[in-house]
Amino acid sequence: MSDRDHWQLDGSAPELYQRYLVPAITSIWAADLIERTGPNPGDSVLDIACGTGAVTRLAAERVVTGRVVGLDLNAGMLAVARSVPKTGAASIEWLEGSALSLPFANNSFDLVLCQLGLQFFPDRPLALREMKRVLVASGRVALSVYGAIERTPAASAFARALDHSLGPDASRIKRAEHIFPLADEVGALMTREGFEHGTVSTVTKRITFPSVLDYVRFQLVATPMAGLLGDRNAVERESIISAVASDTRSLLDPEMLRDGRLSFPQEAHVAIARRAR
Repeated sequence: MSDRDHWQLDGSAPELYQRYLVPAITSIWAADLIERTGPNPGDSVLDIACGTGAVTRLAAERVVTGRVVGLDLNAGMLAVARSVPKTGAASIEWLEGSALSLPFANNSFDLVLCQLGLQFFPDRPLALREMKRVLVASGRVALSVYGAIERTPAASAFARALDHSLGPDASRIKRAEHIFPLADEVGALMTREGFEHGTVSTVTKRITFPSVLDYVRFQLVATPMAGLLGDRNAVERESIISAVASDTRSLLDPEMLRDGRLSFPQEAHVAIARRAR
């Protein structure tokens, strides 16, 4: 593989997220969520924790004449979202705000979306109650969360390698992405917070990175895990990244490493339900 094939991780974290992680992961799950949900023309749609807007823009393609809002707590992510050309007919409102205190009146939306965000909220029941509050009667919510970390081999190997190189608590942030190992846990939480007629599907997608080194470097440079290396100089950072990548590679099935690339299954639970009347 030539240097040109590797990711060039220069730029802000939101820019890198949009440039690399959206094509590699986010867009794959966004297309799945929108296909399963099927937003209707004229719907009013809210995308919570929208990031750089992969789900939001796909929703705008479907609703055509409806209202589409992308909300995120991270101003940097929203700045990148606003810079990406939209392809749908519906206009998109980009708003900075918290999932725990949505800046909307009751009964404002027909559909609330939240892709791979619920696991990061500090109060998940409150976030679900807020989603219910802003939905119209019998409005729908559709969300996804990662499954057990062991069901995503690259994440599991990376977490183990982090702990080996940086100490037993180093993988805490990565493992926190996978706090819903069982689909039933997602469904039960949604039922408790006022949703009904729900379905939770466990879905697996194939994810590909240019290499294990690119995967590890992205995680340690352009995600909240960058804090693990924040006090290291450039030489130390590269040494740690290389060591973690080597450990990660050694823990993976060789079939995932064909042609120098990294290709692995990633599991998520996708839940769709209606607001209880």
